Amino acid sequence: MDKPVYGRVLLKLSGEALAEGAEGLYNYSFLDKISETIKKCLEMKVEIALVIGGGNIWRGRQGGGMDRVRADRMGMLATVMNSIALQDSLISAGVDARIMTAVAIQGVAETFSRDEAVRNLKKGRVVIFGAGTGHPYFTTDTTALLRAAEIGADISLFAKNIDGVYTADPKKDPEAKKLDTITYDEIIRSRLKVIDMTATAFAMENKMNILLFGLADPDNILRAVAGEKTGTLLTC
Repeated sequence: MDKPVYGRVLLKLSGEALAEGAEGLYNYSFLDKISETIKKCLEMKVEIALVIGGGNIWRGRQGGGMDRVRADRMGMLATVMNSIALQDSLISAGVDARIMTAVAIQGVAETFSRDEAVRNLKKGRVVIFGAGTGHPYFTTDTTALLRAAEIGADISLFAKNIDGVYTADPKKDPEAKKLDTITYDEIIRSRLKVIDMTATAFAMENKMNILLFGLADPDNILRAVAGEKTGTLLTC
C-alpha cells in the first residue's frame, strides 16, 4: 500500500453497510474488518474521525404519520447505537476510540467539542461523531461534511453500499456508467440522489471534496487514503 496522501479524514459509513449480509442489526465480522482497516490507516499516521448513518435501525419515513422532529430524534439515537457498536469493535482491535454526541447523553458519550475532538485526533485516537447535528431535518451526510469542516479534514470519504456515482441507476439501466469525477453543479442540475442536496450545497459552498466509494471491500478505505483510484470524486 502506498503512503497516505491525506493526513486527516472524515469517514462516513452508511448504517445499512454495517448490517450487510446479516439477519439482525449488525454483521459483526464485517464490523471487525472495518475496524482492522481503520487500525491500518492509523498505523499509516492518518487521523480518522467517523460519522455513521442509522439506516440499519431507523429511517424517518418508517414513522408513517409520525411527527418529523420526533422521527428524526429517533434517527439520532440510532446513530449513537451504531457508534457504540463500532467503538466496541475498534477497542477490541486495540484502537482507542471516543464517541462525541451532538446532544448530551451522560454516561454514554462525551458531548461534542471541536477543540477536544481535534486534541483526540492528534493523540491518535479515532473520534466517532454521533447524534447527527443535534437538530432535526439534517441528514448524516450533512453532519459528516459539517464535522469535516470543523475539524479541518483534508477530505470526506463516503463509504456506501454502492461503489460510485453512475450516469443512471445501475440496477435499472444496464447501460449506466460509473463516473470517475462529477461536480456539485452537475449533481444539482441533474438532481442526482448521490448525497442530499443540503450536503451538496454545503460542500460546494465550502469547496470540499468528497470521495464516494463502495464499502463491500473495507480495504477500499485504505486505497482511498493512499490516493488510489476508487469510487467517484465529488468536487467543485
